[in-house]
Amino acid sequence: MTSAKALTLVKDPDRLENRLKEIPSEPGVYYMRDATDQILYIGKSKKLRSRVRSYFRDNQGLSPRIALMVKQVAEIEFIVTDTEAEALALEANLVKQHQPHFNVLLKDDKKYPYLCITWSEAYPRIFITRKRRLGKEKDRYYGPYVDTGLLRQTLHLVKRIFPLRQRPQPLFKDRPCLNYDIGRCPGVCQALITPEHYHKIVQKVAMIFQGRTRELTDILTAQMEQAAEALNFEQAARIRDQIAGLKLLGADQKVSMADDTISRDAIALAADDQYACVQLFQIRAGRLVGRLGFVADAQSGEPGAILQRVLEEHYQTVDAVEIPAEIMVQHDLPEGDMLAEFLSETKGRKVAIVTPQRQMKAEMIEMVERNAEYELARTQRFADRNAQAMLDLAAILDLPELPRRIEGYDISHIQGSDAVASQVVFIDGLPAKQHYRHYKIKTPTVVSGHSDDFASMAEVIRRRFRKYAALKEKGELVRASQDSVLSRHVSATADFPDLVMIDGGKGQLSAVVAVLREMNLLDDVKVVSLAKQREEIFLPGESFPLKTEAEQPGVQVLRRLRDEAHRFAVSFHRQQRSDRMRRSRLDEIPGLGHHRQKQLLATFRSIDYLREATPAQIATVPGIGPRLAQQIYDYFHPAQETTAPESATMN
Repeated sequence: MTSAKALTLVKDPDRLENRLKEIPSEPGVYYMRDATDQILYIGKSKKLRSRVRSYFRDNQGLSPRIALMVKQVAEIEFIVTDTEAEALALEANLVKQHQPHFNVLLKDDKKYPYLCITWSEAYPRIFITRKRRLGKEKDRYYGPYVDTGLLRQTLHLVKRIFPLRQRPQPLFKDRPCLNYDIGRCPGVCQALITPEHYHKIVQKVAMIFQGRTRELTDILTAQMEQAAEALNFEQAARIRDQIAGLKLLGADQKVSMADDTISRDAIALAADDQYACVQLFQIRAGRLVGRLGFVADAQSGEPGAILQRVLEEHYQTVDAVEIPAEIMVQHDLPEGDMLAEFLSETKGRKVAIVTPQRQMKAEMIEMVERNAEYELARTQRFADRNAQAMLDLAAILDLPELPRRIEGYDISHIQGSDAVASQVVFIDGLPAKQHYRHYKIKTPTVVSGHSDDFASMAEVIRRRFRKYAALKEKGELVRASQDSVLSRHVSATADFPDLVMIDGGKGQLSAVVAVLREMNLLDDVKVVSLAKQREEIFLPGESFPLKTEAEQPGVQVLRRLRDEAHRFAVSFHRQQRSDRMRRSRLDEIPGLGHHRQKQLLATFRSIDYLREATPAQIATVPGIGPRLAQQIYDYFHPAQETTAPESATMN
């Protein structure tokens, strides 16, 4: 039965007009849903009806991204609010909850690194990452930071100033490492510090990355004085060293403003036809404490609208204390009053948004704009080099279009043991690690002592493409066009590759071609192989490699893909081999099945730690009783098992 929302609204003008008339002219939030009831976009407006209607008017100059979204809208929903600020707050919460595809303005989420603090853990970790919004709700991300080297240097110095956990995993099972003895770590691995006390330490660290270093210095100074008055000179000396380290963090600061009583952010952009590079300078206590960078779609709106959206996305992810009292913008914001009201309510104090025209503030904006221009130039150079490489690759392989999604495959094993395969993905010439995948080889003939790379590669390709073979058999294998790349997220072939590269020579390629021919997909999948020794490219059915140079831009793309596939395969193989070697010793213990082995290794981390454990400690593992614990202990201590009867005889 066909649902009422089977047709999109642009294809059903009568239903579209009736729906638009139902939307009130009040402040609120609107949803755009597709035919599968998924939310495409969430927006806000002070006049819902006029804002939503503007999407469906002819000749509105919509960006390609939004125009594509409008074509998929099958239903519109709305929520009315009392004020514009309430609409902005509601939109922020809904976008966080649903993360609609077309709400992402900031492109290239991995261009700049973030600093993450895992507040969801009892003992939070602090680390640098290029992935965001993948952690738990309580985890906090600071950034993105433009200067990666400076960020690493700052984090290194912070770990010297404050006693923090230095290792992701404990070095020893039953005692702390050297970092505890020299005061670098408070003994997190052995719970020598309570989670509450450790959280207080990490909160001080968070203040540094919130731009509140001066406030932190004042707090530490008061604590130092209190410790000195209480004659606790050792603690006072530690705090004194922390204050000295904090001053060192800002020692190289060159940019400052005369008024050191107001916290400010200054934002500006530089754009071409494709990219809008945005820079945001964080000025606290009159000093520049952070420089954040964003890359937006230049076609998503006018400069002021882009700056507004960047500010909205940025301040939705920060704590209220991080919102400055004043925000200096390069262009007037289309809804600046609403954003200022929203930020003021969030912060609990007035937040002003100004467009400086002269004197020191205008000079600051000009400096931010110059930095944005440098970032735009760098982005253009990188994009040009990448575009040239993809054009060269398309020319080498005689492809009708630039390959957007390229997949690379490799096999890793040691004489057939622990055989695995890797699938890595490049999108637009860049690694897309969220799409990486590994396989355990299941072919019966591939066993320890006997390898078969051809059969292994054939198995992987069969497993990867079998769903597409089923679609083609039903006549449903319809590829998304290159002109509507963004529509792939609603397509059954969203992850269908434009090019497949096999690590190997003619033998591996022939095995893959045979499988694709068997699956009736040979005409749909463009496949090549890259041999290691001479960096030669082979095509199906060709006896000789293509005439290319190893340093050609297009060949370099395939080489990077091949090297990444090899790295990913080898790392997974080593992991599998390590797990097998750990399990093999435990397999010799009677009554110890696979589930109990996993419980033991999860508790003791390694065989070495398990060997050092007492029977009582082993018995604390779920599923391990006293008798089995004694058997495990006796297995690792055979000498004690044989001396017991002798001592009994002597008695």
